Amino acid sequence: MTRSMKSLRLPRLRRFTNLQLLIALALLFFFFPFVEEVKGGDIIASILLSLVLLCAVVAVADRKEIFLIALILAVPAIVGRWVNHFRPDLVAPPVFLTAGLVLIAFVVANLLRFVLRAPSVNLDVLCASLSAYLMLGIIWTIAYWLVDQLTPGGAFAFNTGGEKQSMRGFNAFYFSFVTLSTVGYGDITPVSKIARMLAALEAMTGLLYVAVLIARLVSLYSRPKSKE
Repeated sequence: MTRSMKSLRLPRLRRFTNLQLLIALALLFFFFPFVEEVKGGDIIASILLSLVLLCAVVAVADRKEIFLIALILAVPAIVGRWVNHFRPDLVAPPVFLTAGLVLIAFVVANLLRFVLRAPSVNLDVLCASLSAYLMLGIIWTIAYWLVDQLTPGGAFAFNTGGEKQSMRGFNAFYFSFVTLSTVGYGDITPVSKIARMLAALEAMTGLLYVAVLIARLVSLYSRPKSKE
């Protein structure tokens, strides 16, 4: 097989894996609000999150060294989450949360690198752009969960009344994407300095990402197409 034939196969693989990652993220978004209400919901949520992380590893595997780094980062994040689920005494939440933060940040950086270097707009670029945006929300979801775990007095205040709540699971997920989209309903309020800083940083990131992404995609779409 010649080198030119190998180079033709790579875009097909990338397009499939970026679309696969976006589908996995869509499944997480659709089912996450409901799984915590059913018996065994934590297991279902862990399966969905593990699926997203595995798809993310494949999505950035355009080079062997990138794939190996992503795989090494994924092992403590995924394995640590499952060990913590069945044996919380062996792995504390900050361990797998920190590993998940590093992994997803690495994936987002590679997805953005792919989008910014793309010569034209196609399905692959659009899937990578959307996946990177959604995974930014997951980064802050994990960050809020981690801050809540490391703050004994509580880093967030819940204004909905009722029983005491925490920022693990869907609460962190909900607050993250409400903040990323700069909606801010006010039912969850960051009270510690670190939590406030994270919320402000996420809101700015959401605005800047959309502005830069639209500018980039418009630039690629309006660029004259080469004959190749």
